[in-house]
Amino acid sequence: MRSLVVGGWMIVALGAIVVAARQTTQSTADPMVREGATVKITPHVYVIPDDNVPLVPNVGIIVGSRATLVVDTGLGPKNGEAVVRETAKASPNRELYLAVTHVHPEHDLGAQAFPVGTKMLRSVGQDRDIAEFGLQLANTFASQSPARAALLKGAAYRKTDIVFDESYTLDLGGVRVHMAAVGPTHTRGDTVFFVEGDAVLFAGDVVMSAFPAFASPYSSVRA
Repeated sequence: MRSLVVGGWMIVALGAIVVAARQTTQSTADPMVREGATVKITPHVYVIPDDNVPLVPNVGIIVGSRATLVVDTGLGPKNGEAVVRETAKASPNRELYLAVTHVHPEHDLGAQAFPVGTKMLRSVGQDRDIAEFGLQLANTFASQSPARAALLKGAAYRKTDIVFDESYTLDLGGVRVHMAAVGPTHTRGDTVFFVEGDAVLFAGDVVMSAFPAFASPYSSVRA
């Protein structure tokens, strides 16, 4: 898990090191979210670390007294199911929210595995990326290996329940999460999540160990 402490904040880079869609070299590890590996990093925040496996995000689980927010889902429904099980271990809350740092398949296409009552939050930019690009990148990933194709079989973007433009603050009960749309950076819909009180920032693929990847026509190093 890649994290930085800057000025007292813990910054968690949720994305695995980006693998360009045109890349043909495959990792020996299947892109699976690992169960039983969840770690508690602050009083209200848990992370399922990516173990540096390509196409696996660091998944965030933020737990309040009333509700829980999950950030990022893994690649396809099977990974989403694993995240749901890990969330249940970390939190007894029945009220569940889901959000993503951006809509690339390894971050978003496990969302349909979450319970029906889960409320999906997206920035306007994320909805625009889904409308414009759809499953193009997912189809590319699926063509790269049988394992990726199996994980993405039947995958679809979940309907947005709560949409926001520039920012949105979610009160989970005793803990507030501030969401800010910061794209276009890696993508047009990049969104970061700051957990107030715990001083944790989930930054997704906006923060990378290497030079930021150009992931769409809207990518911007300047931003």
